[in-house]
Amino acid sequence: MRHPGIPTGVHVLLEQDGCVLLMRRAGTGFFDGLYSLPGGHVEEGETLRATAVREMREELGIDLAEAGLTVLGVVHRRSDTNRIDFFLRAAEWSGEPVIAEPDKCDALLWCRRDVLPEAVVPYIRDALEAGPGPWIHESGWA
Repeated sequence: MRHPGIPTGVHVLLEQDGCVLLMRRAGTGFFDGLYSLPGGHVEEGETLRATAVREMREELGIDLAEAGLTVLGVVHRRSDTNRIDFFLRAAEWSGEPVIAEPDKCDALLWCRRDVLPEAVVPYIRDALEAGPGPWIHESGWA
């Protein structure tokens, strides 16, 4: 029997001068108005690192090298469904991050991890506060 797939997300931590890049979600119907890390869903036949590279190009207009990505941790969360989210750190990138999908994001913010804005997606806040990794966190389960 085939098991139903679990939606899998990849979030990328970009750090510069002691700050991380957050995006404010808009127009998606999912956590709109809250800040999140850039990222998205793994597509059929795609690796985590390939997803990160694709999503950073689509969302921020920047290029990453797969070899420069390290896994920080995993969040297994209960949301509208059972979900798995992987968190990767980019050692470097080329290009300047911009809002490349204005229908999904209306602001970019560089901020220190210890001084996050109040309006952050809860499981993203947990991941940012979890430390350098590797770690596993569960969210939304009774």
